[in-house]
Amino acid sequence: MQIDPRGPRFAAALTTLVLSAVLITGSGALLAAQTVVFALGAFGGLRYSPYGWLYRVAVRPRLPAPGELEDARPPRFAQGVGAVFGLLGTVGHLTGTHWLGLAATALALAAAFLNAAFDYCLGCEMYLLVRRVRSA
Repeated sequence: MQIDPRGPRFAAALTTLVLSAVLITGSGALLAAQTVVFALGAFGGLRYSPYGWLYRVAVRPRLPAPGELEDARPPRFAQGVGAVFGLLGTVGHLTGTHWLGLAATALALAAAFLNAAFDYCLGCEMYLLVRRVRSA
């Protein structure tokens, strides 16, 4: 499946805002909600991600057609990586292991910010690396 590459970047910007709010407030519930967003994108596909839906409905119709499309598998893998970090952070918040909650949230925030601000997707790069190693 091919996707508009601006969609994952839009999702990363929203994710950056949500994860920043989690760090500021220490809200495990907000992190759990973001983890569900990650999981929907990873396991259901980017089409089922709430941020993907918002992009398709509210943003994409106002933009010109993308210059090129990209494979959906790397961003979908990146959502899975985000879900793992979100789950670790949520468990940290819920069990009182606040350092784990903060560390996992901060790492996920760093990755989301890199994608939103610089169009550099760490999870996508991990996907490509795994594919290279598996084919070697």
